[in-house]
Amino acid sequence: MLKQAMIGILTEVEADEIYGAFDQIGNIIILRIPDSLLHKRKTIGEVLLDKVKTARSVYCQSSPVEGDFRIRKLELLAGEDKTETEYKEHGCRFKLDVEKTFFSPRLSTERDRIAGLIKEDETIINMFGGVGMFSIVAAKKKKCHVYNIDINPDAARLCSENILLNKLKGTIESIEGDATKIIEERLLETGDRVLMLLPERSDEFLDSAIKAAKKKAIIHYYCHIHAEKKDQVASLAPQHFLSVVNVKSEILGAKIVRPVGPRFYQAVVDAAISK
Repeated sequence: MLKQAMIGILTEVEADEIYGAFDQIGNIIILRIPDSLLHKRKTIGEVLLDKVKTARSVYCQSSPVEGDFRIRKLELLAGEDKTETEYKEHGCRFKLDVEKTFFSPRLSTERDRIAGLIKEDETIINMFGGVGMFSIVAAKKKKCHVYNIDINPDAARLCSENILLNKLKGTIESIEGDATKIIEERLLETGDRVLMLLPERSDEFLDSAIKAAKKKAIIHYYCHIHAEKKDQVASLAPQHFLSVVNVKSEILGAKIVRPVGPRFYQAVVDAAISK
């Protein structure tokens, strides 16, 4: 859609350089612009704001997602300078701040998949739960209890607010703090299921995830995998997981969640562990 919107605004060469997709979160659009087109970023933002009638703001992502809080720098290109919005997904409502917290609408299918796997009365530990997206979608569908942990105080605050926004079958506890410390202090061998939604650092926190899990439990391990061919990821991700895990594990499944760069993929491994 972005390339179509730029017809008549950019030359053919420039149109080939621009990224074809953007994220719309509530009434906010976030896009990435290649360095070669940064001098036209304001024009691109204004045109996009005019074309997408449900949008009130257009931002350019000017830094990668980074740091313990997993946030990025945004530059306003057009519209209102307001980074708070409301987003709806799978029958749930969420208050978000796209500058102060991490959120990706591209994980919507994965959130629904995980919710479908959860069994009634399970206890789930969501180690990097953010504003509660995975947790709330799960508790909306299933009678379960979720510990939603995040070190970012804005994410923990918004998770608490989002819990109150939604009518849930299950229950959620929003916990602000470092997942490793929280697990050591109060959640040892608590989880029937552990979510590790920090793919760039999953190896670092795998021991903590195992400590949080019951004697027999399921871990959803997210990672970044380099593969020359897309169809290699489903075998490479389990191989990597088995090379770093230190307890008996059975691979239940593995899949690509989304591409994150040329020949790089975010993948998930579903594994049953026994301690």
